[in-house]
Amino acid sequence: MNTEHRVKSDLTPSKIIEHLNRYIVGQDKAKRSVAIALRNRLRRRALPPEIAHEIMPKNILMVGPTGVGKTEIARRLATLSNAPFVKVEATKFTEVGYVGRDVETIIRDLTEFAVSMVRKRMLADVQKPALERAEQRLLDAMLPRPERKFSMPDFMKAFANHDDDNKNDDEPEEEEEEPKIEENNKTRQKLLEMLRKGKLDGRDIEIEINDSANSLPMFGTPGMDVIGINITEMLGGIMPKKTKKRHMKVKEALRILQQEEAEKLIDTDAMGKEALEMAQEDGIVFLDEIDKVVVKGGSSHGPDVSREGVQRDLLPIVEGSVVQTRYGPVKTDHILFIAAGAFSGVKPSDLIPELQGRFPIRVELEPLTIENLQQILTEPENSLIRQYEALISTEGTELTFTKEATEEIARLAHKMNSEMEDIGARRLHTMMEQLLEEISFNVSDMDTEKIEITPEMVRERLSGLVENRDIRRYLL
Repeated sequence: MNTEHRVKSDLTPSKIIEHLNRYIVGQDKAKRSVAIALRNRLRRRALPPEIAHEIMPKNILMVGPTGVGKTEIARRLATLSNAPFVKVEATKFTEVGYVGRDVETIIRDLTEFAVSMVRKRMLADVQKPALERAEQRLLDAMLPRPERKFSMPDFMKAFANHDDDNKNDDEPEEEEEEPKIEENNKTRQKLLEMLRKGKLDGRDIEIEINDSANSLPMFGTPGMDVIGINITEMLGGIMPKKTKKRHMKVKEALRILQQEEAEKLIDTDAMGKEALEMAQEDGIVFLDEIDKVVVKGGSSHGPDVSREGVQRDLLPIVEGSVVQTRYGPVKTDHILFIAAGAFSGVKPSDLIPELQGRFPIRVELEPLTIENLQQILTEPENSLIRQYEALISTEGTELTFTKEATEEIARLAHKMNSEMEDIGARRLHTMMEQLLEEISFNVSDMDTEKIEITPEMVRERLSGLVENRDIRRYLL
């Protein structure tokens, strides 16, 4: 067996699915597809550059009703792999030449997300030296350093026409400065120890900080980053930064100064370079509502002409092209695209053929069953019921749900999804609000240690809503 190019990551497909199962109920086919796609990305990295360059990501098209977990699967996948992730709605974009957003802004948004991730990590790495610098700036504000008088270098004195008496007069002044400097250093050291122990936190101080209001919004014209130029940053580098004096507590001043010093310690060139690499190699783009830019029958006429144009504009981005950003060019060849849509009025085959070919993996997500809805209420980490229990517990009251009550909530939600528009798990959010509205309003004034939600209470507060079609048309 050839172990030279073995994948070094422990993120196997089974572990990826295990992680997704903690947050998403069901949809095993979709989880399996994204797990393989992520593992293939790791496998490609272990290969020699000449073959790795040729291996393109297998983009995924998810087909299924709203509220069944399409977005959450993609979001959790990006979090697990620590990858730049951006979710966009295809309906926000228009064909080039029409008023609206250009599809290339997808890649620019992804790059900005990558820059934010790298900046956050770099800031965390420089917190220790930034704190030391901030402490010195704070000490300077509390106890300024004594100014050293200018002394003429010896080789200059040889050319100066001073008599010996003048020389002797200067020497005592220089000798008097040394004790002052030494005393100042001792005092600063004592202040530094007190500062680190928190003994000065409550003291008021006046410091100079950067004026964040000193910006140039008039130059922030939309679309200027298309040519890779940030006018505001260019002029910001030419014009001096303004500072302002503020009175605040020492603790707050130290925090602000530490942030300023941390920003100064970041290598912006290295940050941009690393962010571009992350966006190109690890980026994940989730294209939601892709079915909304599809025309029934695959041909568009009249007012729908821009829909097919959006598909044509998306094609080079998904296929692999170069997009200019303010940090440099980004190649989209190895970005993973996950598209999703309900496809209720159209079919995936109505996409233009070229775009269909760029989404070779097609996964159908199943509508949620009663069992799935009950699992969503109770099983995932920080599930909906656990969220409400935590909220009510802040009032000193324990909120509990019986198993039969969660079954009844799931049954009623499934009934409404089947009789009305199927909005999946989102139906549970509105039903839970209706169920607990009275409790949430009155619990602050109640002297009750425990409230138990029973199936009778669920039916009493929700059955009328479920049965009355006129009411639920407006509430759900």
